[in-house]
Amino acid sequence: MMSWGCGASWGMGFGWIFMILFWGLAVFGIIALIWLLAGRGLRRGSALEILQKRYARGEINQEEYEQKRRELQE
Repeated sequence: MMSWGCGASWGMGFGWIFMILFWGLAVFGIIALIWLLAGRGLRRGSALEILQKRYARGEINQEEYEQKRRELQE
């Protein structure tokens, strides 16, 4: 006579893997949602804002900044 309990316990032994996957995806989803709502995801800023930030960081000098600002406002 065969026991059905043996096969069921083998299948349930992998349940912890699915639980880890579930919680991992849940945490990832919450972090991704917070990241998008904070404005860091899809919104990168307008070209003028990026130009102002580059000037503030010293990546470009005043002459370059003024020239590019005029070009953007045309």
